[in-house]
Amino acid sequence: QVQLVESGGGLVQAGASLNLSCAISGIHLSANAMGWYRQTPGQQRTLIISISRSGNPYYYVDAIKDRFTIFRDDAKNTVYLRMDNLKPEDTAVYFCNQILPPASLTSWGQGTQVTVSS
Repeated sequence: QVQLVESGGGLVQAGASLNLSCAISGIHLSANAMGWYRQTPGQQRTLIISISRSGNPYYYVDAIKDRFTIFRDDAKNTVYLRMDNLKPEDTAVYFCNQILPPASLTSWGQGTQVTVSS
């Protein structure tokens, strides 16, 4: 069963940058597309960006296209999210997970809180 540990969040001012990491175990990372999801209170967890097995990024939220970058290091079983020019609306708990149908995503990490003050 996949295990995911997200880290790197924090409280920052608008315009700052953060680097999130997601340590993955229990699966062969190289065989999986991975994504970052985020969730705000009262809202559903939403996929915002993903990376294919070959390293191609896909954006699902227009507002992050020029600010967020996703990386993967299969040798380290880790996926990263670089977030630049953070905005208050980016405040959320960030999770990583495989790219699968929602009903198949049964394991989640604890997430990492990102709070952006104006």
